[in-house]
Amino acid sequence: MTFTPIQTRVAAWLGIALVAVLVLVLLAPVLMPFLVALVIAYAMHPLVERLAARGWPRWLGAGLSVTLLMLVLLAVSLLIVPVITQQIPLLSEQVPALFDRIGAGLSALAARFGFELRLDLSQLRQWASQLVSGKESELLAGLLSSLRIGGSALAALFGNLFLMPIVAFYLLLDWRALMARCRALVPPRWRESVQDFLNETDEVLGRYLRGQLMVMGILAVFYSVGLFAVGLNLALPIGVFTGLATFVPYLGFGLGFVMAVLAALLEFQSLSGVALVVGVYMVGQLIESYFLTPRLVGEAIGLHPISVIFALLAFGHLLGFVGVLIALPASAVLLVALRRLKRQYLTSDLYLKAPVGHKEPPRLP
Repeated sequence: MTFTPIQTRVAAWLGIALVAVLVLVLLAPVLMPFLVALVIAYAMHPLVERLAARGWPRWLGAGLSVTLLMLVLLAVSLLIVPVITQQIPLLSEQVPALFDRIGAGLSALAARFGFELRLDLSQLRQWASQLVSGKESELLAGLLSSLRIGGSALAALFGNLFLMPIVAFYLLLDWRALMARCRALVPPRWRESVQDFLNETDEVLGRYLRGQLMVMGILAVFYSVGLFAVGLNLALPIGVFTGLATFVPYLGFGLGFVMAVLAALLEFQSLSGVALVVGVYMVGQLIESYFLTPRLVGEAIGLHPISVIFALLAFGHLLGFVGVLIALPASAVLLVALRRLKRQYLTSDLYLKAPVGHKEPPRLP
């Protein structure tokens, strides 16, 4: 049995793709810091190129870019981590009294309308107390396990935190040479089409990332100011977290919303205060859905929020945290490939030409 050249090429590319997937699956823990560094380098290299065009040494531009990014991440961590560590113990202490107040408030509200309402929230109160207390070590262990870090998880985590900016610095330093070497591996007859494909992918991914960063920044300011206006003491950290977490559509908003509502319950201890916080988040969601995302990200990019969620969950399930890192670039590549296949199909004989012997139906007058 002989294979045609096209079948041979297709089999070769499928084999290469299979090997790449196996390498990612088997070496995911080792590749994690390098993939994070690659994502950082991809996001920061336009800034380095602009600085280099103005006469800055590449080593200085790369070092400044990585340092600024690390400072921003450190500042966000210092805002968010204290909130989580303080709110969980406080919540576990006040859960019983909180449920008692909720039950009393509902009973009083029912009495105003002539109903007698008796609620036994003891089981629900006990379940909630167990949920928020004594689970810190389990949550941490689950998080470290999801990262798929072998050996000493904590030591490997801190080691990777130091390794990632160093690798990102060297990638930024040699970005042009690295891209040139990658292009040289492509057969000469395919270079033009491959470069065109990569340029389109880069445009899609770049527009999405730039637009999403602007949406994240605007929402971080909005939620911080809105929560501060309603009197929430933790307005700044929760608002910044919600804005930055919107990078993951709906899931990030949901996490920020839950944190804000819990903080409002503990601080205000009244339904009116919680309602104000809920109102801030509802207004923010409307602004994001109907103004910011369509204007700044754009529907023309084609990365629908549901597609992003599916890609994050699917790649995360297969490859852990490494899969989450490559989900968005892989989705952009797949999107461009599907667009090109659609254009080829719409201009192909299969779509345009009728089969031999087929007669067009008569047109109605």
